[in-house]
Amino acid sequence: MTRPARARIDLAALQHNFQCVRQAAPASRVMAIIKANGYGHGLVDVAQALAAADAFGVATLDEAISLREAGFDRPVVLLEGFFTADDFPLVSGYRLDVVLHHSSQIDVLEQAAPGRALDVWLKIDTGMNRLGFAPSDVSTTLDRLARLGCIGSLRLMSHLACADDPDNDYTPLQLERFTEVTQGLQGERSLANSAALLAWPDTRMDWVRPGIMLYGGSPLLNTTAAELGLRPVMTLGTRLIAVNRRQAGDAVGYGGDWVCPESMHVGVAAIGYGDGYPRHAPSGMPVLVNGKRASIIGRVSMDMVCIDLRSQPDACCGDEVVLWGDGLPVDEVAIRAGTISYELLCSVNNRVRFDYTG
Repeated sequence: MTRPARARIDLAALQHNFQCVRQAAPASRVMAIIKANGYGHGLVDVAQALAAADAFGVATLDEAISLREAGFDRPVVLLEGFFTADDFPLVSGYRLDVVLHHSSQIDVLEQAAPGRALDVWLKIDTGMNRLGFAPSDVSTTLDRLARLGCIGSLRLMSHLACADDPDNDYTPLQLERFTEVTQGLQGERSLANSAALLAWPDTRMDWVRPGIMLYGGSPLLNTTAAELGLRPVMTLGTRLIAVNRRQAGDAVGYGGDWVCPESMHVGVAAIGYGDGYPRHAPSGMPVLVNGKRASIIGRVSMDMVCIDLRSQPDACCGDEVVLWGDGLPVDEVAIRAGTISYELLCSVNNRVRFDYTG
């Protein structure tokens, strides 16, 4: 019998969310961020549904090669760039754009030029303090690149640290730094991620780089995805494989952490941390059983979770359980689990069957 754990991927919802990007930034080109296997939704399937994107952003050569070998010919951007000169044959052969964010990458270029003109995105650190050239080093860096003779198109980018908070004054500061350091320079500019393109209009510029909003997660604090007009793309579900009557005082699951306060029905659903559901999820985590709210009780096991069915005394084996998605926002589940929707979506693994619709 096929295990019932399923991730239903609504590609029509993905396309709807992409149109929300277009509506918010109609004058900008769109680099759809589909790294980490399309945020856990399936790299190639997501790319096919986002055929209207102007470019794709990925983290690894393997992801980029998968897109090229699937027939995608638009720009594919390696967001961490190359790591050694050994990457050049693949970067050149598959015609990949690279992000340059550190002087060591230029050292490599000076010692061993790639086999073709390299299209690059120069990353400037405006305050994220993670990757990127300091504003004071940009002029020198551009001079080094100009002397190489192997640079094709050159674009300018940075990344925002606090754009998810519309009341935080750090985003205007980063925008000011980016505007100042790029003033008078040639090349298209990119600054806005999902949060910025919705909340900070001045950051949209030539290119926007949406990620989480494409998949139906809210990029903004204290604002739900539904309030932003976004639709959930992944619905993670399974079914009840047992319904048992337990007595008051019975302990449920490993460690006996949760004790039945009364005589009650306890359901067992076929999904667990081995499938990517968070092991640290506490008792009380919301789920839907037949479309109605219930909650997880006891520790999450590798293959199973237990569910309090007191609100649904008629539930039986085979009934549907939704962990997040349609009817239960992944952002709400993430908050209750003490994490973010990005982690939940990216953690779903290939033990779960993926069904694509739309």
